[in-house]
Amino acid sequence: MPKNKLTVIGAGNVGASVAAYASAQELGDIVLVDILEGIPQGKGLDLYEATPVLGVDTTVTGTNDYAATANSDVIIITAGIARKPGMSRDDLLATNVKIVGEVAEKAGKYSPNAVIIVVSNPLDAMVYTAWKKTGFSPRKIVGMAGVLDTARFRTFIAEEIGVSVEDIHALVLGGHGDTMVPLTRYCFVGGVPVTRFMSSERLEQIVQRTRQGGAEIVGLLKTGSAYYAPAASAIQMARSILSDKKRLLPVAAYLDGEYNEKGIFLGVPAILGEAGVEKVIEVDLTPDETDAFKKSAQAVKDLVKEVDKFL
Repeated sequence: MPKNKLTVIGAGNVGASVAAYASAQELGDIVLVDILEGIPQGKGLDLYEATPVLGVDTTVTGTNDYAATANSDVIIITAGIARKPGMSRDDLLATNVKIVGEVAEKAGKYSPNAVIIVVSNPLDAMVYTAWKKTGFSPRKIVGMAGVLDTARFRTFIAEEIGVSVEDIHALVLGGHGDTMVPLTRYCFVGGVPVTRFMSSERLEQIVQRTRQGGAEIVGLLKTGSAYYAPAASAIQMARSILSDKKRLLPVAAYLDGEYNEKGIFLGVPAILGEAGVEKVIEVDLTPDETDAFKKSAQAVKDLVKEVDKFL
């Protein structure tokens, strides 16, 4: 049986972590691409030399040449400059539109049947950029946002209650940023509503920490942004696609009328399989949740208008 092929674009902290997780989980053969000569080759070789210790049969190749990525099943884009302290995701826009647009276009030409997972920020705008530059079906382009935001939400709740993170089920909708919409009504601890375990005031504090999750890490690191959790989140999505697991995950998916939105990529629950985003799932929202979702959608639309100026 032929192995899956996974391309990771960007050999920085996020990309290298994605490649490491992918290799350790034996998701397939991995190609690590970066514009800097020697960096993807060195990190790729280092990861490849770890495979005997891990007991996995995957090859990891580092390259500056997109020809090596040909016929990939999944492409994960992590390229772009990282957020620095005091910098909003939106500040990254002009530079990362150019970077993500170029790499998506190059990779798409060599792997026209791939599913592309975008990790670069500002996330919702970068997914839109990759879609526009590749001309792929929007169902073959998906953004990593909700999985990470939900993971942070689940982590904070599990820590607060004192239970396993495995037993926390949560859902975060909307844009990847300050306007995200953590749905506390859909948060359960082993099937029990989270409100059974804490006050609404404490829950709201955790919601706010979730919204600021990325900024909290940026503030601590001083010279970079999060990479382990974003990489792990991208790998969960890649595994669902490569193994056709049909996981229901919160991702930045293209909306074509769902949630009364059209033409943008926004965080919603969706089924991920070998075809990419196979179905967007609509959940019932209260009037307050609907208002928050609309506000988040509008923020993404405003960002997309700025993207269109650079495309």
